[in-house]
Amino acid sequence: MTTDGDARDAERLRLAEADEGSAPWRRWGPYLSERQWGTVREDYSSDGEAWSSFTHDQARSRAYRWGEDGIAGVSDDKQRLCFALALWNGRDPILKERMFGLTNTEGNHGEDVKEYYFHLDNTPTHSYMKYLYKYPQGEFPYGDLVATNRARGRGDFEYELLDTGVFDEDRYFDVVVEYAKAGPEDLLVEITAHNRGPDEATLHLLPTLWFRHTWSWAGGTAVPGLRQTPGAIRADHEELGPRWLYHDTDAPTLFTDNETNNERVFGSPNTTPYVKDGIDRHVVHGEQDAVNPERTGTKAAVHHVLTVPGEDSVTIRLRLTDTELTAPWGDFGQVLDLRRTEADTFYDVLAPDGMGEEERRMVRQALAGMLWSKQYYYLDVQRWLAEHGVDPLAADPNVRNSGWYHMVNDEIMSMPDTWEYPWFAAWDLAFHTLPLAMVDIGFAKSQLDLLLHRLYLHPNGQIPAYEWNFGDVNPPVHAWATLFVYELEKHRTGQGDRAFLENAYQKLLKNFTWWLNRKDVDGNNVFQGGFLGLDNIGVFDRSAPLPTGGHLDQADGTAWMALYCQNLMDIAIELAVDNPVYVEQAQMLFEHFAWIAVAMNRIGKDNASLWDEEDGFFYDVLRLPDGSAIPLKVRSLVGLIPLAATSVIGGRSDRSFPELVEGAQEFIRRHPAVEAFVSQHAAGGPSAEGRYLFALFGEDRLRRILARMLDEDEFLGPHGIRSLSRHHAEHPYTFDVHGQTYGVGYLPAESDSGMFGGNSNWRGPVWFPINLLLIRALMNLHGYHGPDFTVECPTGSGRRMNLYEVAREISDRLTSTFLPDTDGHRPVHGAQPKFAKDPHWKDLILFYEYFHGDNGAGLGAAHQTGWSGLVAATSTLFHVVGGDDWHRGGRDFLRPTDDREEPLS
Repeated sequence: MTTDGDARDAERLRLAEADEGSAPWRRWGPYLSERQWGTVREDYSSDGEAWSSFTHDQARSRAYRWGEDGIAGVSDDKQRLCFALALWNGRDPILKERMFGLTNTEGNHGEDVKEYYFHLDNTPTHSYMKYLYKYPQGEFPYGDLVATNRARGRGDFEYELLDTGVFDEDRYFDVVVEYAKAGPEDLLVEITAHNRGPDEATLHLLPTLWFRHTWSWAGGTAVPGLRQTPGAIRADHEELGPRWLYHDTDAPTLFTDNETNNERVFGSPNTTPYVKDGIDRHVVHGEQDAVNPERTGTKAAVHHVLTVPGEDSVTIRLRLTDTELTAPWGDFGQVLDLRRTEADTFYDVLAPDGMGEEERRMVRQALAGMLWSKQYYYLDVQRWLAEHGVDPLAADPNVRNSGWYHMVNDEIMSMPDTWEYPWFAAWDLAFHTLPLAMVDIGFAKSQLDLLLHRLYLHPNGQIPAYEWNFGDVNPPVHAWATLFVYELEKHRTGQGDRAFLENAYQKLLKNFTWWLNRKDVDGNNVFQGGFLGLDNIGVFDRSAPLPTGGHLDQADGTAWMALYCQNLMDIAIELAVDNPVYVEQAQMLFEHFAWIAVAMNRIGKDNASLWDEEDGFFYDVLRLPDGSAIPLKVRSLVGLIPLAATSVIGGRSDRSFPELVEGAQEFIRRHPAVEAFVSQHAAGGPSAEGRYLFALFGEDRLRRILARMLDEDEFLGPHGIRSLSRHHAEHPYTFDVHGQTYGVGYLPAESDSGMFGGNSNWRGPVWFPINLLLIRALMNLHGYHGPDFTVECPTGSGRRMNLYEVAREISDRLTSTFLPDTDGHRPVHGAQPKFAKDPHWKDLILFYEYFHGDNGAGLGAAHQTGWSGLVAATSTLFHVVGGDDWHRGGRDFLRPTDDREEPLS
């Protein structure tokens, strides 16, 4: 235990010990999902309707197959033993053991959690964690939330928990859970229930310990056990060994088994009298014989009945440890206080000079949410398929993911949102590693490694997309994130992890080849990525066959491949410092990029091109079966992704790899189409500082794209770059096929389409990952063009900015989403006055999936720090480096320059 009072380096020391393997500080953490029901893993239905095959109503009574969920929960890193809260206010029809939300068919904008909980604090080793759950004292309005939302249409607002009136007069409990580690296997727990209401109220608080059910399935393990001992619950597991959960009161303990209540769920006999919902039945429904009088089982809870005076609080303490203790409370307060101090110091050191208190709080909560969203994810796809009756050697196209039988997922992974999206997604995970690398570079690297591991990466080279369809296609940003994390570590330590970079490069090259072979229908370097994560942004569902026949040449799909080339080329040049064999690889990637750049700007015999000269913008092109082509003139992120495909390579390349420069020059001379592109668009020529720009456009087209992007009547919103131009509010784009009209209109908030579940909308709102890509591109362009290259920002304002200043302007608009104005109102909270004025709400921030294009209100998933936590990176960046430094350094988003290695901060 750290007791020397030197809090400054305590957490970093723990991280070093964890990375070296000398102390397992990461073994216990917030690894429980906040929703396991309704997931693909638990879907054993015949129709693949996951939401209805395992419902919230079943969850209290039915043992899960692949994972567990809970409120403010923790577990070991294989989720063998779990701990979480259960609550009852004396009025609810069920024990509150997990977060409630609407399924895809119940919500008028798709699935949506209907609870208020906040990830307040967390350190990367989880030495200190803090979580807040707001629990109403009146009956939780389960039925009202379902009925009212179901009755509303897609044009109506969502009906939220605050709208029900259940928090009126502040009649609720703030339940605060704090965890502190006295050692890697010694976890202190303090739970404080604050009665925010005016009157005395009773709260049943049941800290619950249980084993994930692993023993009944084929090849299952031995049955573990829980039993009562003096002042504690003892847990025995063949792999974990013994554990003790100490509690500091004489509250009774209740025992049952984590076994399905078959009678309730399936109408068949139970295998044991003590089943998963036994504690619920005992506490809520008074069934005395529902719990085991012998006080043994595989699930147990300590039943505290707390009478809390109005505007007062009550605290209980617990300790989960691998050591039998005679005095578990002697050092409890000292350790908890020390870990709080160390957490404060860790984040104080992280925050750059000049960052205000509100911004520091925002960054800390964003990073806390990232760390709370680490989840144990288990899915053996071959076993799952066998349990669905599918022979892995004879894949069944009617069964989800039948072509991915090689996959075995058994790791701690960063989730987009552990209620709404409690499963990994490839491009989400890549973006997650940027803010994660700010606090835990080792974990960030492990996450990037994971999807490239042989148990994840498909034998054909495809990276798995997400569990609803591993074979779908997410944008290829893995190389971009890998390069970022590598360079960040090099910037901090002076030493890049070449083994990490080389391992990633070899596997990414396999994935790059998969893209080349599978997503370029005509072999002309124009790509048809399909879905690409942008859901309903286009005229048609890009995952499905087109109603016209033919295919789409995608401006974004092609630009993603250009960015992929750039990133891999950059990695190859870095690796060539130690191994010259990578010079030829870099040459090959340069040539791929050159052909893609030519293709992006080619005008074919049908006079159709991805670039529209009249509009000054990139569009998708619909290629029809008769050979004709039609540009789909939707001004969307599809046309801005080519701007993101921008990279700068510094002067070191000339000096260290003259053969690469000579080879590129010779390639350009040998191919007239490439030479014409370079000549026409001035792409790739050296700057005054000897740097080379790789882009899909020249200066004229750059200015035309930026004129649209920075127009407040088009893309530039008050809180970031919109996903669709506001031009389409008055001028929606329509396309007629076989008597049916397909259209795209600007929708700043929720989607009016049921495509992709209805809660995912790329037709106007602001999405942080794309904004980050654009900021990075602007910074690169500034590093190449320099401070004298200026544009109007906003367009038409007469205000000139260089591209660094434009990037900072966008970042400031993003950050302002979460910061209070002079009236205490944070745009993210929309029109909810409780969040603006109430002292118990006003400093609590939710990091939503996306944000209203005109006012910044949070939309979609409410806890998607996996994406919106990126604000921690964008906010911090501009406090660290100025525009002149960036231009002189030629940095590629926090990268040390090729010719200047000293750190900036």
